[in-house]
Order: sequence, then structure tokens, then C-alpha cells
Amino acid sequence: MKPVIVVHGGAGRIFKEREEGSRAGVARAALRGYGILKQGGSALDAVEEAVRSMEDDPHFNAGCGSVLNEKGEVEMDAIIMDGKTLDSGAVSAVKCIANPIKLARLVMEKTKHMLLTDRGAHLFARAMGIPETPGEKLITERSRERWKKNLEPDSNPEEFQK
Repeated sequence: MKPVIVVHGGAGRIFKEREEGSRAGVARAALRGYGILKQGGSALDAVEEAVRSMEDDPHFNAGCGSVLNEKGEVEMDAIIMDGKTLDSGAVSAVKCIANPIKLARLVMEKTKHMLLTDRGAHLFARAMGIPETPGEKLITERSRERWKKNLEPDSNPEEFQK
């Protein structure tokens, strides 16, 4: 059977000046995942690698480039599922972790839980040896500008996304 991987770069509007970088990032993520499948790797390994690639790419709002919360911090969520067993793992409100998808997979594989959040996820990441990344390194200029715009008194973030 020939391996297939499908990757999308999220929902929302892609502005013309970001289109090329976004397309390249999606292609890069798909190729990384596909490479794992071609070498006989598991679907889970391929998915994790494809998502990790997008988390590392500032064109997407995952990992580096995430949308900032009201305080101007990066707080991220991630979920992964094994289609064969329907096992899943998720994390929410995680900070200072470059690749929350890796942490979500560890939740699935190393705990009896389905979801860890905030402080519990942070302590679990530390216990699993996941390196911390300074939150500032995950903030892009684009994210900061969007955050500032959303703080303006007559701002409508939902309308801006359209």
C-alpha cells in the first residue's frame, strides 16, 4: 500500500504576503511526514513529525507563532490520536514548550490520562525531560502585532480573522 499523508495549515485567512511561506510550510510538513511513512515508520510518528514541523514554522499559529493570550503570552493546546486503537493524548494551556504535540503523545503513551493542562502538563513535561523554551522565543512579531491590535478599544478579533 502506498503511504499517503494530508496536512493542512489551519483555518482562517491567509494574507497574500504570507501565502508563499504558508504553502511552503505545509509542503515541508507533508514531506517530512511522508518521509517517515516511506521508511516504514508509523502513522503516529509521521503525524507527530508533520505537526512538529508546523510548530517550528512561524507561518502557523502553533508553537512558534502562536496567537497570544490576553496577557500577551503563548499558551498552546495539542491533541494526537491513534486511529487503530482510538487512544489519544492532549495538553492544554501549556507554556514554554516548543512542540506541544510531542507532549500530547507522551500523555497518550505514558499516562492513564487523556488530557493534562497548565501546571500538571508543565510538571509532566519536566518529568519526561521535555526541554523548556523561553516563552519569548515562541512569540513572533506578527503575533505581537495581532495581540496589540486586538487590545484596541474598538477591536473585533473575530472580524479581523475573516
